[in-house]
Amino acid sequence: MLNNDLAILFILLYSGEYKLRIIVDADACPKSVLKHTVEIGAKYGIPIITVASFNHNIISSQHITVESGSQEADLKIINITGCGDIIVTQDWGLAAIVLSKKASALSPAGIEYEAERMTFMLEEREMKAKFRRNGGRTKGPKKRAAEDDIRFLRTLEKIVLREIERKDT
Repeated sequence: MLNNDLAILFILLYSGEYKLRIIVDADACPKSVLKHTVEIGAKYGIPIITVASFNHNIISSQHITVESGSQEADLKIINITGCGDIIVTQDWGLAAIVLSKKASALSPAGIEYEAERMTFMLEEREMKAKFRRNGGRTKGPKKRAAEDDIRFLRTLEKIVLREIERKDT
């Protein structure tokens, strides 16, 4: 049985009234990023859909809760992503897949993922994982800074304006 959000999405997709959406991989999303995403959505009248496992307490008017399996949120995001959607995720693999669906993707640090760089990024991720499996240590992510929020806002707004222009043509 489809939940209400998916039923609405299905109707919009097949009625020709498809609208730009921002989909947030909310499992590991910083609260400031979610807050700024909601602000941009309100500013431009764009619905925000959050997806996270039931282990996370996400407050969102359009939230999809998934099981706690390792890739459940990613699979749900892949299944509901359409051409022109904007996906917020720090998962490089998810970003690569949604880019192949003609969606845009950006990280919570405000870096827009580019299809041309995804092969390199995924190879780098695999090399680092192999290094760690063999006992090596790699650096973790940097602590989030105010500059990350500023960069995220600028990049998200740039993508939103680009997609609005694209939808209008």
